[in-house]
Amino acid sequence: MTIIYIGDGKGKTSAAAGLAIRAAGTGMKILFAQFVKGDWPSGERKILENLPNVTVKLMGRGFVGILGDRKPFAEHVRAAKAGLKFLLAALKSKKYDLVIADEAISAIESKLLSIYDVYTLIYTKPQSVHLCLTGHKRIKKLIDAADLVTEMKMIKHPYYKGILAQRGIDY
Repeated sequence: MTIIYIGDGKGKTSAAAGLAIRAAGTGMKILFAQFVKGDWPSGERKILENLPNVTVKLMGRGFVGILGDRKPFAEHVRAAKAGLKFLLAALKSKKYDLVIADEAISAIESKLLSIYDVYTLIYTKPQSVHLCLTGHKRIKKLIDAADLVTEMKMIKHPYYKGILAQRGIDY
């Protein structure tokens, strides 16, 4: 299956991490790859790295153009393109039962990858491999190609009251 978690609400990465935990609990082999996210400490990465059969890869160089990002845009693009190439090879290898491309849709939104790039992941994956993509925007071409799409809708968020992300809750 191709699974997409989208929306402006919190919970997309948490849902993908929960999917990875569930799959690992059944003995599946998982690749959990994060685009856009930086190398700061992350609760989901820390726990997933310690699970048997789970490989965690950080593909991004952090948020693009926000929260103090000073990296050249080209560096973000290079990292995303290298991540895409890695995921295409991982899918073709059939080494994993589940490949999670966390924030791959956000990489489109940030102009790091094209819709076609991410669409290629969906159509490259062997039928025996599950693929999960996350991001904010509804992209019709991806939604039409997916088997399962869940949207997280923000009703209220502490960021808009000046409360920054909380360790253990948000990352």
